[in-house]
Amino acid sequence: VKLIESINLNNIRGDITGGITAAIVALPFALAMGLASGAGAEAGLYGAIITGFFAAIFGGTPAQVSGPTGPMTIVMSLIVTKYLALYPDTGLALAFFTVFLAGIFQICFGLLKLGKYINLMPHAVISGFMTGIGVIIIVLQLPQILGFYEIKGSTLNIFSELGNVGQLFSNFGAISLAIMTLIIIYL
Repeated sequence: VKLIESINLNNIRGDITGGITAAIVALPFALAMGLASGAGAEAGLYGAIITGFFAAIFGGTPAQVSGPTGPMTIVMSLIVTKYLALYPDTGLALAFFTVFLAGIFQICFGLLKLGKYINLMPHAVISGFMTGIGVIIIVLQLPQILGFYEIKGSTLNIFSELGNVGQLFSNFGAISLAIMTLIIIYL
């Protein structure tokens, strides 16, 4: 209701431009996060659309950009991997049901205004969590960087598969592309 009341037709051109800009920025990221989660690019796209819809309704501010994030992608990839390993036929449905329940909990937490208690969480815990997520994201990208597209699974599975040093440097094209990309990014 507040969102509808806050609409000002004098700013409609800027609102449309801002919406298009946010969509252009969010689309590739959503597709990448969907792929990284193991659920596919289509799931990332739907996740961005549905997240944006619910964030506009239940969010704290009407002008926010929301979508899939790195930490949630890692959590989702672990859920998908575990359920698919345990239940090959229904694992994907169980994983999405788990995510649906998590979304219901988040909406309830938001309605109860429980977000204000995040200030009680020590900074070291949040920093450690985010560092761990960063390490997991890097490890999950190692098979693609090294050209081993058939390696799937958890971080421990990736390390065990990458243990074969003889194969490790067999795909020079993928490794050189990864090195050049990292050089361009960090220069």
